[in-house]
Amino acid sequence: MAKEKKLVESITSMNEDFAQWYTDVVKKAELVEYSNVKGCMIIRPDGYAIWENIQKELDRRFKETGVENVYMPMFIPESLLQKEKDHVEGFAPEVAWVTQGGLETLQERLCVRPTSETLFCDFYARIIQSHRDLPKLYNQWCSVVRWEKTTRPFLRSAEFLWQEGHTAHATAEEAEERTIQMLNIYADFCEEILAIPVVKGKKTDKEKFAGAHSTYTIEALMHDGKALQSGTSHNFGDGFARAFDIQYSDKENQLQYVHQTSWGLSTRIIGALIMVHGDDSGLKLPPRIAPVQAMVIPISQRKEGVMEKAAELCETLKAAGIRAKLDGSDKSPGWKFSEQEMRGIPIRVEIGPKDMEQGQAVIVRRDTREKVVVSLDELGEKALEILEAIQNDMLARAKEHLETHTYEAGTYDEFKEIVAEKPGFVKMMWCGDEACELKIKEDTTATSRCMPFRQESLGDVCPVCGKPAKKLVYWGKAY
Repeated sequence: MAKEKKLVESITSMNEDFAQWYTDVVKKAELVEYSNVKGCMIIRPDGYAIWENIQKELDRRFKETGVENVYMPMFIPESLLQKEKDHVEGFAPEVAWVTQGGLETLQERLCVRPTSETLFCDFYARIIQSHRDLPKLYNQWCSVVRWEKTTRPFLRSAEFLWQEGHTAHATAEEAEERTIQMLNIYADFCEEILAIPVVKGKKTDKEKFAGAHSTYTIEALMHDGKALQSGTSHNFGDGFARAFDIQYSDKENQLQYVHQTSWGLSTRIIGALIMVHGDDSGLKLPPRIAPVQAMVIPISQRKEGVMEKAAELCETLKAAGIRAKLDGSDKSPGWKFSEQEMRGIPIRVEIGPKDMEQGQAVIVRRDTREKVVVSLDELGEKALEILEAIQNDMLARAKEHLETHTYEAGTYDEFKEIVAEKPGFVKMMWCGDEACELKIKEDTTATSRCMPFRQESLGDVCPVCGKPAKKLVYWGKAY
C-alpha cells in the first residue's frame, strides 16, 4: 500500500503547479530521462514508441501526396549558411559550431544543422535543370540542434527529433498549393490521431520563419490555457532560389527560378499530447497513437488458471487488431492499475477467478475510469468499440476546452483584462502594424498566434491604435 500511495503522490497536481505536473508526468511515465549533456534529453522506450507511431502515420500521409524521403548531412559549411541573409540572422543565436575535427582546426566552421534549407537548396541547384525535373517533393526524418537557453523535455531542447519537408516547384501557385496541403495534413493528423483540435492560420510577418515569404501554422491550446505552435508550413517563394541560383529551363527554354516550400513537425507534439489530455494520475493517450492500447491485468494471479486465462485474453485482443500487453509481474493489482493509468494506456482488462466462473472480464476506461463488464466471447469486439469511443470522446473534450477558452475582445482594455485573468486564446482585430503587435507583447506578454483562415469581423478598427482593422488575430501566451 505504501508503494501504491507513493506512486500517486509523486505527481504534483496540475492545478497546484502545472509546470511541475508536466515534469513529474514525463519522468514518472518514463517517457524521458535527463542526460549529462546540458539541454538534451534521453527519450526512453515509451516516449520513443509514441514518436514511432507519429512518424509512421505522418510518413504514410506524406507519401500519399508523392513525397519521398532523403537524408542530408548534419553539418553545414558557414559559407553555405551565409548565402541567405535573413535566414542566417534568424538562427544565429541558436547555432552550434564545430571548429575542430580530430586534432586539426577546421579551415571553415561547420554549423550543426538547426534546419536544412541551405543544404536542400545547394542540392536542388545541382540536380534541377529542366521543367522536367520538377516538382521535387522530398522529406527527411532527423534531429536538429538549437542552442536553447531554457529547456524542457519535448517542448524545448538543444537537440530534438523532427521531420522537415522541402519541395521545389515550377510556379508560385504550385508552391502555395503544396504549402497549404501540408498544413492541412498536420491539422487532420492532430485531430484524427492525436485527438487535438487546432486553429489553422497564417503567421504575421514578425512571427514568420526567417527567410520565408509566408508561414502557416497550426496552434493548439494546452490544458493550462497556453498555446503551442504544433506544426508549420512555409512558402519560400523564389527567395532561396535566387540566393542559391536554383534555375530551370521552362517549356519555352527560358530560365526561371523555382518556388520552394518547407514544412515540419517535431517531438514537441508529444508535449502537446501530454498537456492537452493528461490529468493528475498521469498520461491519457488517445487509442490511435497509444503504443499499448490495452493492458491485461490478472487478479489473484496465483490462483489456478488465472495467468493462463489472462494470456489467452491478451492474444484475443491482439487477434482483434489491438496493441495489447499482459502485466504478469508480481506487483499488487492496485500498483498495476496506478501504473497503467500513469502510462496513459487507454483501457485495462481485468480477469480474476470470479470473472472466469461467469465467463466475463472487466474493461476499465483510462479517460473516464468507467468499468464495463463484457462477455469473454465478445471481448475483442467490445474492446474495439470502447477504444473508438475513447478516441472520439477525448477529441470532443479537447474541442470543448478550446471553445470555452477562446474569448473575444472589442477594446484593448478588455483584451488586457482577459489575458490577465482568463488563460486561453483571445480573438481581436488588428491593423497589421508591427508596432501594435510589439505593444501587445510588451503590455501583456501575449503574442500573435495566427491570422485564422476562418476570418470574422469583431469591429472595424484596431483596438490598440484605432486605425482601420485588416485582420482578425488569435492572441495568447505560448510555450
